[in-house]
Amino acid sequence: MQKITTHLWFDSQAEEAVQHYTSVFPDSRVLDVQRYGEAGPGEPGTVMTVTFELAGQRYIALNGGPEFSFNEAVSLYVECADQDEVDRYWAKLGEGGEEGPCGWLKDKYGLSWQIVPRALPDLLRDPDPARSARVMKAMLRMRKIDVRELEDAYNEETAPVS
Repeated sequence: MQKITTHLWFDSQAEEAVQHYTSVFPDSRVLDVQRYGEAGPGEPGTVMTVTFELAGQRYIALNGGPEFSFNEAVSLYVECADQDEVDRYWAKLGEGGEEGPCGWLKDKYGLSWQIVPRALPDLLRDPDPARSARVMKAMLRMRKIDVRELEDAYNEETAPVS
């Protein structure tokens, strides 16, 4: 049993969002749907919460009304094995949303995601500060992360300063 579960507040589209998210990630499923009763505060019979898993991680989506909305202070980080996976998640999660800098995007529900190839933190950890700095500078110019561009920056030879 997972001890801590991320709770996501939606206005009224929790069920739609969960259907979308579970279609995007393998090993994902809806676990439970709770509906509002006569005591409210939502309309009786409408979806209150949807408990679901994305890639084995449990979440709860709540239809809580318009009082709160997502912002970039919280995002979901998706580690991708390669460029194909980056491209796939970027396209599916970004559809109807908006691209942000450095591998960030907001989906059509306003939830922020970081779509990050495994290569990025590996290249940034290089003990050679010049190499890791070139990777960081390349990444800062990107929207969707491009692994080849990161590797090119990493491997770039610079002339010695005389």
